[in-house]
Amino acid sequence: MTKQDSRVSQSWPRFRPDVWTVGAVLIAAVVLAPMLSVVWIAFHPTENIWPHLASTVLPRYFGTTLYLMAGVGLLTAVTGTVTAWLVAMYRFPGVRWLDYALLFPLAIPAYVGAYALVDFLQYAGPVQGMLRAMMGWESARDYWFPEVRSEEMAILVLASVLYPYVYLLARAAFRESSGCAYEVARALGAGPWGLFLRVGLPLARPAIATGVALALMETVADFGTVTYFGVQTLTTGVFSTWLNGNNAGGAAQIAGVILMLILLLVALERVGRRNARFYRMGRSARPVERAQLQGARAWAATGLCLFPFLMGFGLPVGVMLHHALANPEVWLAPGLIAAMGNTLTVGGVAALLTVGAAVFLVYAVRMAGRGVARVVLPLTTLGYAAPGAVLAVGLLIPLAALDNRLADAVLALTGHDPGLLMTGTAGAIILAYGVRFFGIAQGAVDAAFGRISPNLPMAARSLGRDAGGTLTAVYLPLMRGSVATAMLVVFVDCVKELPATLLLRPFNFNTLSTRVYELASLERLGEASPAALVVIAVGLCAVALLARANRA
Repeated sequence: MTKQDSRVSQSWPRFRPDVWTVGAVLIAAVVLAPMLSVVWIAFHPTENIWPHLASTVLPRYFGTTLYLMAGVGLLTAVTGTVTAWLVAMYRFPGVRWLDYALLFPLAIPAYVGAYALVDFLQYAGPVQGMLRAMMGWESARDYWFPEVRSEEMAILVLASVLYPYVYLLARAAFRESSGCAYEVARALGAGPWGLFLRVGLPLARPAIATGVALALMETVADFGTVTYFGVQTLTTGVFSTWLNGNNAGGAAQIAGVILMLILLLVALERVGRRNARFYRMGRSARPVERAQLQGARAWAATGLCLFPFLMGFGLPVGVMLHHALANPEVWLAPGLIAAMGNTLTVGGVAALLTVGAAVFLVYAVRMAGRGVARVVLPLTTLGYAAPGAVLAVGLLIPLAALDNRLADAVLALTGHDPGLLMTGTAGAIILAYGVRFFGIAQGAVDAAFGRISPNLPMAARSLGRDAGGTLTAVYLPLMRGSVATAMLVVFVDCVKELPATLLLRPFNFNTLSTRVYELASLERLGEASPAALVVIAVGLCAVALLARANRA
């Protein structure tokens, strides 16, 4: 070796991959593959119908989606911020339980809220029935009532179940700010509105922007609500183009538009907070002292906080309970038991594999330092930003091709046809869940690793433990609670996921979410109510953990 080669070798160390780095790269590749697949299929369709889509249905899909985003963004920002301000800054009747009750709508899937609202407000529902009885009206021609299945009602339903994203983050921002800032503002003559507009709102703006961005991502990804209300969005366009038009390339092109819209939302949210810097005054800073409201103002605050809770949680639960109690025999339906079993199986396996992969990836990144694994870590969070319909397009088409080739190869070698191993089973659903919710698991696991002192694993390594032994003997016992919580949260999201499940499930395979969707679409809400209540109960477990973790 020459001296020049030696100097080059010293300046550019040879890359020596280990099992942790290779595993981390493979996990990242699996998470990113569906999104890259969507892009590839969109640019290489079998039959290019993009000009037809762009000149006919795409402008309508895109315009309706933007309209929903604008309405949901405005309502969630106002509702979440106002309720968070009242709970964080004032004492009024019911504030202690409303502090946590305002989180409960997170347990309600938006499509369940849609079914409940339509059942409550439709012509045969209790509201219009009561109006006809009170006013003596005999038919719908005798009075005017707002159209129940409309874009505006879809916005109301989505905002009712998504405002907790803003509420949770804004409440934390208000409580973590120093009480000195508000005292100075009061000394300078600021009233309640001045405190909110000039002090509280600017300090909480990054948190509010993040919450609204999360709500908008869920709005773009929604399928069950908009379908039930007859609203045509980009997500419904994916289903229509693929299933009704039988054109996977066109569906991938619409899915690509959704993916670009989601990435634009993420970029705008980060750019909006790029130059904003907010610091606490120090550990000695006084917390915010909540003021006592009296009389009409106190009850007005209670009403303002109670209304979104009733709309987002009370109404769906009340309607579903009414139907479930009126038809107790539906609890023993064979379809419900099978759907529960399928849900437990795919959700449990997906949660276990997803959190296990997240533990492996985060640990590999921490050991790699500036290596390859650290480069791929931020990319794996993009899966959560991709809607279920987008992931389904990116998974089903390549997996179906792979399944068919494997089946043909096995048939040629053995004479036995194994069938479709992924798309013919629940494997594709489990993979979609893992990709969709890997970002949640990764965030929780990364935070758990960060709470462990580095001295403990260093001591284990000095006593002869290798990397795997350090993980199992030191990290995992200390992270038991955080890992279990991450698994529960991922499981809950798997239970609620609808678009990916609808597109990827095998024939005659139902989960709780798809059972609710199918029966409610057929106006059999009584039969759908037990499955909906089970989904809500599972969601409440995650909300309870969230409330406990954010207890002030």
